Amino acid sequence: MLDDIRWDAGLIRRYDTPGPRYTSYPTAVQFSHKVGSFDLLHALRDSRKARRPLSLYVHVPFCANICYYCACNKVITKDRGRALPYLERLEREIELIACHLDPQQRVEQLHFGGGTPTFLSHDELRRLMGHLRSHFRLLDDDSGDYGIEIDPREADWSTMGLLRELGFNRVSLGVQDLDPAVQRAVNRLQSLEETRAIVEAARTLQFRSLNLDLIYGLPRQNPDGFARTLDEVIALQPDRLSIFNYAHLPERFMPQRRIRSEDLPSAAQKLEMLQRSIEQLRAAGYRYIGMDHFALPDDELAIAQEDGRLQRNFQGYTTHGHCDLIGLGVSAISQIGDLYCQNNAQLNDYQNALENGLLATSRGLVCDEDDRIRRAVIQQLICEFELEFATIERRFNIEFRGYFGEIWPQLEQMHHDRLIDLRENRIDVLPAGRLLVRSLCMLFDHYLNRQDQQRFSRVI
Repeated sequence: MLDDIRWDAGLIRRYDTPGPRYTSYPTAVQFSHKVGSFDLLHALRDSRKARRPLSLYVHVPFCANICYYCACNKVITKDRGRALPYLERLEREIELIACHLDPQQRVEQLHFGGGTPTFLSHDELRRLMGHLRSHFRLLDDDSGDYGIEIDPREADWSTMGLLRELGFNRVSLGVQDLDPAVQRAVNRLQSLEETRAIVEAARTLQFRSLNLDLIYGLPRQNPDGFARTLDEVIALQPDRLSIFNYAHLPERFMPQRRIRSEDLPSAAQKLEMLQRSIEQLRAAGYRYIGMDHFALPDDELAIAQEDGRLQRNFQGYTTHGHCDLIGLGVSAISQIGDLYCQNNAQLNDYQNALENGLLATSRGLVCDEDDRIRRAVIQQLICEFELEFATIERRFNIEFRGYFGEIWPQLEQMHHDRLIDLRENRIDVLPAGRLLVRSLCMLFDHYLNRQDQQRFSRVI
C-alpha cells in the first residue's frame, strides 16, 4: 500500500529541483567519446568469461505519428519500407555482438522499446525474433521477463497473439491521458476503447504483466480531468502503473515547441494531480515502488522490494540488475560490468557503421572505484529506501562517515526536515522523503552541478 508516503507540500516545494532519474550512475550526461567499440569488445569478453546472464534491449525508433511531448529517440515516418533497411543493420549488430559472447549465457530479460516496436510488420517481427533466437540463448519456457512497449493505436488482437507466440509475456501500454482536449494538444488521439481492447487481449492471451504509462503536466490538463483518467485506468486493473512528470524542455526536444506554454498546468495544479493520484492509487491497493512507479502488492517488483532484491538500470526498476545489459539499435545503451556505452543516436550514422561491418558504439564511460561506491549507495536508497553503512564499508573497504563527510551537513538537514532518519550506522528514508528520494541521491552524485541539473526533469 501507499501508506508509507506522507505528502508535505512545504518540503516538496523546497526540494523539488531538477535532477537525474538514476537509471545509471554516473548518468549518461557523463558519457564521452573516449569510450568506443574497443572498450565494448573487452567488456563482452569479460562477460563471456564470467558467463553472466543477459538482458537485451532492442530499440525500434519508428513512429507513424509524432506525439508533441515525446523526448524519445524516434523517427517519424509513414513509410513502412524504412523498417527493412534498419532491420538488416540491426541483424548485423546482433551477429557482431553475439559472436563475442558465450552461447550458454541465458537471456533472462528482453525488452523492445521505441519509437513504436509494432511499427514493424508481423513478418518483420518474426524475422527479428528468429534472428535473436539463433544468436542468443532466449528462454523457451516462458520463465524470462520478455516485454514490449505497445501503442494501442498500432496494435490489435492479431498483433497481441503474434507477440505472445513469439515469447513476449509482458506489455507496457502508452496512455498518457484520456481527455480528448489534452490528446489534441499533444497530437495523440487514443480512445479508451482502443486501450481497453489491447488490455483485454493481453489478459485473454495470458501475458504475465501489464503496465500502463500516464503523464501529468501536459497541456490542457487539470486535476479533475486527470483524476477521471486515472479512475478509468485503475478500472483496467494494470499490474503496474507509471505516472511520469512531463518535463517541458522545448530548447532540447523540438516537437515540444508545438506545445504552447500558456496551455501547461501551473506548478500547483501539477502537485495536486500527483497528490490526488497517490490518494486514488492508495484506495485501489497499489504500492509505491519509487520514482513514479506503482504496483499491486502481488506484482514481482513489489515482492522484490520487500525481499531486498529490487534493482534499477536503463530498463527502469527490475529484478535483473545482475544481468549484463546489451543495448541493440540506434541510441541503445549497454551496461556490461563497469562499462556503459551508447550507440550512435543518428539513424544514418548507426546504419552506415553496421553497413561497413563496424559496431555503432559512439560514447560511454568506464566506472572507477568512486563511481562503484556511489552507484551502490544510490541503488540501495532508490530501490529499498534504506542503507546500512556497514554493507558499503565491507564491500568497498571504506569508512562511510569519513568518505562522505563533505555532504554530512546536508544529510543532517534532511534528517532535521524529517525526510530521512540519519543514524550512526544507517539511513532510512522516511514517509515524507520517499517522493523526494532523487533529492537524497543527488547528494551522493559526485558529478552533478547546476548546469547539468538543467538537463533533467524536476523531482516532482
